[in-house]
Amino acid sequence: MQDLPLPDSSRVSKPLPEQRWQIPPVQTELVHQLSQATGLAPLLAQVLINRGIETGEEAEVYLHPESQVMPPPMDEFTDLAISVEMLTEAIAEQTKIAICGDYDADGMTSTALLLRALRWFGADVDYAIPSRMQDGYGINRRIVEEFAAESVGLILTVDNGISAHEAITAAVELGITVIITDHHDLPPELPEADAILNPKLLPESSPYRGIAGVGVAYILAVSLGQELDNLQGLTAQLLELFTLGTIADLASLTGINRRWLKRGLRQLPQSQLTGVQALIQMAGVKEDQKTLKPEDIGFKLGPRINAIGRISDPQIVIELLTTTDQGIALEKAMQCEQINQQRQQLCATIEEEAIAFIEQSQLPWQQERVLVVVQPDWHHGVIGIVASRLVERYGVPVFIGTYEGDEQEKIRGSARGIPEFHVFEALLSCKDLLGKFGGHKAAGGFSLSTENLAAFQQGLSNFAHECLQPEHLKPLVTIDTAIDFQQISAQLYQQIDLLHPCGIGNPDPVFWTPNVRVVEQRIVGNGHLKLTVSQGNPAVRIQAIAWRWGEYCPLPTLVDIAYKLRENTFNGGTGLELEIIGIRLPESPPPANTSQKTTEFYYNQRRYTCSLVASLNELRIRNPQGKVLAIQKGQRTGLLGMKREDAKKVDVTKPPYYQLIKAATQALQL
Repeated sequence: MQDLPLPDSSRVSKPLPEQRWQIPPVQTELVHQLSQATGLAPLLAQVLINRGIETGEEAEVYLHPESQVMPPPMDEFTDLAISVEMLTEAIAEQTKIAICGDYDADGMTSTALLLRALRWFGADVDYAIPSRMQDGYGINRRIVEEFAAESVGLILTVDNGISAHEAITAAVELGITVIITDHHDLPPELPEADAILNPKLLPESSPYRGIAGVGVAYILAVSLGQELDNLQGLTAQLLELFTLGTIADLASLTGINRRWLKRGLRQLPQSQLTGVQALIQMAGVKEDQKTLKPEDIGFKLGPRINAIGRISDPQIVIELLTTTDQGIALEKAMQCEQINQQRQQLCATIEEEAIAFIEQSQLPWQQERVLVVVQPDWHHGVIGIVASRLVERYGVPVFIGTYEGDEQEKIRGSARGIPEFHVFEALLSCKDLLGKFGGHKAAGGFSLSTENLAAFQQGLSNFAHECLQPEHLKPLVTIDTAIDFQQISAQLYQQIDLLHPCGIGNPDPVFWTPNVRVVEQRIVGNGHLKLTVSQGNPAVRIQAIAWRWGEYCPLPTLVDIAYKLRENTFNGGTGLELEIIGIRLPESPPPANTSQKTTEFYYNQRRYTCSLVASLNELRIRNPQGKVLAIQKGQRTGLLGMKREDAKKVDVTKPPYYQLIKAATQALQL
């Protein structure tokens, strides 16, 4: 008999998601040594080992990044000194400076950061951000020519420019000084700018290697402020924008990022920026938090910023992040909220249409080892988000595009990869078929003529076959260690907090538990699966959520699960719940239940057997025909039936069940 209550047995669910689980071996001796050295629970010592941290000294730097001695940025970035010199001269001579940003969260926070800094330093500065709809990504000749018409003497790109040869050449020919600050992968030849600041020019071992565009902007602004001796009161403001942009851009939370983000996340709840205060209020982030977590930015603040650049005017965000007027800040934050709701609806519609197209067309993505989906009338501002969701669903690199223009002669698209696939290198391998393209290992953007689509698909498939094996074509669930529910506690969660900030490059710990019973399951919200699960002897119950997994309901009763621990605040209280990211049928059966007490008894001259399953706190009564009544302690209803499919709920407080249960409990001497 199954646990209570059962889901609607008439509902048809999908098979469990196909996943590949990567579980590292437990290094018992090393775990013990690291646990002794750090005071962390052995479970978390194993997590550190999985992150490549194996000594007490390495753990000290990881847990307390402020203790590490970092090289000065001037020693790392070859062109930083000349960039500071050119900006210092431009400020002194009141040369007009123009910032050219990008329309994603990284580009917009970078633009706002440098606007704040340069205005603070007394510069004559303005900005422009290319239109996602009309221009596409990056600085272009039109923007350069407009800057020239406005007598701009120095162009400063942020989060773009490293591949903009034509635009940079045009600026130089017009006599405009150009400083490129970017973090995207390097093209075979660099533009002929006056200075280039890009962490991809640094050695792999550099702690600055993983910074996003906003990280480059932060370094430049702080270095300039140090040169001008004018940072008092400014650094904290810039750090907040660095924190927002870095996490929203999914930059690696390692190296210098980890050091600065730990500080920035502590600052944000008491933000000095009027616009950030309004955004926090609008997004429903708890104002009494001592520190924000990356997920507060990744799932609450970041999407509201990103939505603007995707389907609206980036000027809204720039004004939000640079204003000191509370009224303007609240107005702009409300616009972010409304536009983000529109973005959510667009994403849901396009995702639904994409899945229907893939399934109905029977696209051979497993044979091609890459999924290319192009359809008309999709908003290219949000298709990158949909690409990420399709990667989660199908486990292969996804290139998704939509047609442009009435004649559908051109395609613009976004790409998302998997760990074994390098998106930018894939695009580079098809460069002869593409117009503009750019990106990095995990994501990219591209444009091409419609007539080149078939050749582009074949080129991507050829590239995928060189780096992907069939076993790679399932979503990867990377797990840290096994854990029993009895080990989950507030104390463990507090220790996990020492590992933050977690995200790209430093993922949240992922635990797994075998042979978990699904006690309750229901669909909530926009297709999410809410669960109560139990495990262990005696059984421990805990709440769980599986985002966007409603289609898999009902789940089997017994499963292995992989999950993160998260806090859930409900009705004024805060508790721990599981965020399930992996599920599979048990690979090994649960151990024999030694806690089940069984006996026979008679009631109304009929023989019954009854048992108490202590791990589930469940009484089961079986009649001679094999029908079972199952009741859990404290419940007014039970399940009656031969098997799961025909079980029905009954009120056990009414005859004849009440008397039958009483006879069974007497027989078991309960």
